Amino acid sequence: MSYRSTSALMIPALLSALLAGCTTVGKDYAGPPAVPQAASFARAGDASDNKQVLARWWPALGDTTLDGLVDAALKANPNLDVARARLRQARAALGTERANGRPNGTATAMAAHVRLPPLGDALGGADTGSGSSGDGAAGQGGDSSGFAVPSSLNLYSVGFDATWEIDLFGGHRRAVEAAGAAYEAAEAQLADAQLSLTAEVANAYINLRSVQQRIALSDAAIARQQRMLDLTARRVQAGTASQLDLTRLQGQLETTRADSEPLLSQRDAYCDELATLAGLAPGALDAQLAAAAPVPLPPASVATGDPAAMLKRRPDIRAAERTLAARTAQIGQADAARFPRLTLLGLIGIGGTHPSDLTHLDDFSAILAPQLSWNFLDFGHNAARIEQAEGVRDEAEAQYRVAVLGALRDAEGALSRFKQRRATVATIARAKAAAEHATELMAARQKAGTASLIDLLDTERQQIAAEQNLAQAQAALTGEFVALHKALGLGWQAGAMAQASSAP
Repeated sequence: MSYRSTSALMIPALLSALLAGCTTVGKDYAGPPAVPQAASFARAGDASDNKQVLARWWPALGDTTLDGLVDAALKANPNLDVARARLRQARAALGTERANGRPNGTATAMAAHVRLPPLGDALGGADTGSGSSGDGAAGQGGDSSGFAVPSSLNLYSVGFDATWEIDLFGGHRRAVEAAGAAYEAAEAQLADAQLSLTAEVANAYINLRSVQQRIALSDAAIARQQRMLDLTARRVQAGTASQLDLTRLQGQLETTRADSEPLLSQRDAYCDELATLAGLAPGALDAQLAAAAPVPLPPASVATGDPAAMLKRRPDIRAAERTLAARTAQIGQADAARFPRLTLLGLIGIGGTHPSDLTHLDDFSAILAPQLSWNFLDFGHNAARIEQAEGVRDEAEAQYRVAVLGALRDAEGALSRFKQRRATVATIARAKAAAEHATELMAARQKAGTASLIDLLDTERQQIAAEQNLAQAQAALTGEFVALHKALGLGWQAGAMAQASSAP
């Protein structure tokens, strides 16, 4: 067996032995720390249950316009594009780390023309004229040895070189592990951006419908007060009412008009907010949203699930947990730098002074050179890097615990506010009904002459205030419904994340 074939058999055996002896330093990730949590939500109340929750919660409000706005925002919102771009960056970083652990090869080709000095110059000007008169060709630049030295030549070569660092202590494996966890954290951050976006769209839509309802109530109040003012003006001319009554009515009308003016700018602001959330220019949705509609109200009961399922579902918790996993792997990556590094260097090439020499495939040069390097005298540099990585990991663990406790607090608080808002709406609805009944009674008394116009005006003012209060309370209730689902970690779509992660 030739030396060349023997080497070809020994190289795979050597690599197998090296890889079999590889180890992975650092502590393996054992999962997130345990955080105290209850088996069920303490503030759920009677209007909530632990049934399975739905990621697309907004259809429960029964408003198709809202459904369309949310879907449009999930497709075209620029903030989601930012999160998708970051996800692609994390995926590329993972691919880079995987490639770093594989061999690196480079192909080269060269063609060179070389000019050499004359032989006499190379010999330092040696005297060729002394001695016997030999062959005249030697005296004309020939070589007495019988061959001529060319003054120039061409060189041609084709080669391939490769390097491969053997991952003896798992530094590359830890780097891939950290990059993979960072990629999964980026996926969770995209889901968190979707969750926040759906809540923003719903809140802006609720506020828009609430303002439109308040504008309609204000317009109705203005029309009612204008009719009352016209009637009082005729009564003043007839001598059956005083100028004081007319002045008070005029003042009340102007106050109501002044109160309605800011509502118009709020309406425009919410329309613009919805347009920009959907990736459109301000004003693009004015025509679509011009017609007023009632505020959508939540269903009678809300599915909340349990705290354990909520913590697994919330994207910010997932992102914090994956960040902790990445920081844990980075400790092993830093630890591996303390140990020796083995790099395999390989070179193979063919060449000569003529292009035809490149076709002599059996006449090649080959080099295989293992290189062992060890930075054992670093004056504590690697130890400091490991300590720094451990500190970063401990910070990530603390941030995870903060995120979990904050999520539990958010969910309990949202449940409590939602429960209280239901009670508030019921109370204000009863107050509105009482105000309407009082207005009817006062109008009958004023018509019978047993109550004054001022008494009727005050009663109508209370009725208008009750209607406004109820509209605001209903909007606040639906807003708490939105906040509850955001706290429960609902509103993101796994399909959209998968589409973003596979985008080019």
